[in-house]
Amino acid sequence: MKHMVLIAALAGATPVVALEVVPVADGVYALVGDLSQRSAENLGNNATFGVVVTNEGVVLIDAGAGWKAAAEIDSAIDTFTDQPVRFVINSGGQDHRWIGNSYWQAQGATVIASVDAVADHKDRGSLEMTGLNVLVGEAGLEGTSLSYADVTFDSAYTLSLGGVDLEITHAGQAHTPGDSFIWMPSTQVVFGGDIVYVERILGIGDQSHSGTWIEVFEAMAALAPKVVVPGHGQPVPLATATADTYDYLVNLRSQMGVYIDDGGDIIDSVNVNQAAFSYLENFEGLAKRNAQQVFSEMEWE
Repeated sequence: MKHMVLIAALAGATPVVALEVVPVADGVYALVGDLSQRSAENLGNNATFGVVVTNEGVVLIDAGAGWKAAAEIDSAIDTFTDQPVRFVINSGGQDHRWIGNSYWQAQGATVIASVDAVADHKDRGSLEMTGLNVLVGEAGLEGTSLSYADVTFDSAYTLSLGGVDLEITHAGQAHTPGDSFIWMPSTQVVFGGDIVYVERILGIGDQSHSGTWIEVFEAMAALAPKVVVPGHGQPVPLATATADTYDYLVNLRSQMGVYIDDGGDIIDSVNVNQAAFSYLENFEGLAKRNAQQVFSEMEWE
């Protein structure tokens, strides 16, 4: 089945960048968004979202970056099913994972997230809205308000709908403090959220921890999934997810450890060699920032 591409225009807003609808398995889809920065054109949906269709409704992995961003996801879902979205899982703390919650709740959907993710939402929500206002603009954020999960869990939660089980696991801090991966045993598909970046370089920020991120990825990889639906990029085999995310983190921390042991400082930490991963999009914009963040993490380890 060929990929289906949805291109839509929202009233009063700039036409948005396409969400590519990619069939992954029977009843399972990835909605693949822009790989570049958040913008008025992509409404902040510069990410990959997951959709599971059952005979009792739809489970959506990640809500979108606002009301209009969520509506764009809804329009994409309408291209392959008439079933309503019954549940939305917030896989983490980045804006496009949860700020569209109020749109789905207004339609009767139940939102699920880890306790740590909700704490992160409450801690950084105002800051994320400020950032979206700059990058997406007031028109793109029209109708958006912050709303939090209806159901929370500490480390694990099983959602069953229409004979389909989804096992949600929060194994620790990765890109954000509350990141979770979602395992679908019947298809051996895992939705990685921001634990997994492919095609583009991952971002390590103040809200991240590169060391525990490696451990979380290992917990996800232990499932031996046939397909990984990442938080950014196309669905891929585990080997590709490992190369673009896990290997990058391991390499950067390994090199940074040697650099610190040799007496290096944070200023020149940006020169730690990451050239092996220069094939990833956004490398020039993020690699040096990642290096300094990892230096800050590891300096006192």
